[in-house]
Amino acid sequence: MATTNDLKNGLVLRIDGNLWSVTEFQHVKPGKGGAFVRTTLKNVLTGKVVDKTFNAGTKVETANVDRRDMTFLYRDGEDFVFMDASDYEQIPVPAATVGDNSRFLLENQEVQVSFNDGAPLFIELPSSVELEITHTDPGLQGDRSTGGTKPATVSTGAEIQVPLFLETGTVVKVDTRDGRYLGRVSN
Repeated sequence: MATTNDLKNGLVLRIDGNLWSVTEFQHVKPGKGGAFVRTTLKNVLTGKVVDKTFNAGTKVETANVDRRDMTFLYRDGEDFVFMDASDYEQIPVPAATVGDNSRFLLENQEVQVSFNDGAPLFIELPSSVELEITHTDPGLQGDRSTGGTKPATVSTGAEIQVPLFLETGTVVKVDTRDGRYLGRVSN
């Protein structure tokens, strides 16, 4: 248990049986009435964001979230198998938990997996990854970097938008949060 005075970004709370991560908080002391804490909470499992207000000093239940550095090994049916770097334990994580992150997940990639009571909650990818373009339509003569974009399929199977001049076989840097093209990787 903690009080609203202990709130900080990233802290995970258990409210009504669900886990919520604090993304923003603000202590407010109005001229009239008691102080309160205004928070923005994100549901750890569904990603839903809500605003919640607590009276100052209210007790809140914190959840123990264990973040571990792990390596993605392979896909086994519906599960993704990760290995803990410290003790080499292999842990299957359901595809539903991995979610859209699977679009940019490569074998032997380092990720952070968060657990609560031994159950995997979510994974966090690095902010960007380097992927090879496996298929894109050829660019036309005169296509320049200031031109438009075209769809390209990368080595993980995800489809992203890239500048017209890029060709199949080019290695690009991709933002894992929104799938945005960040640039070419020079060899």
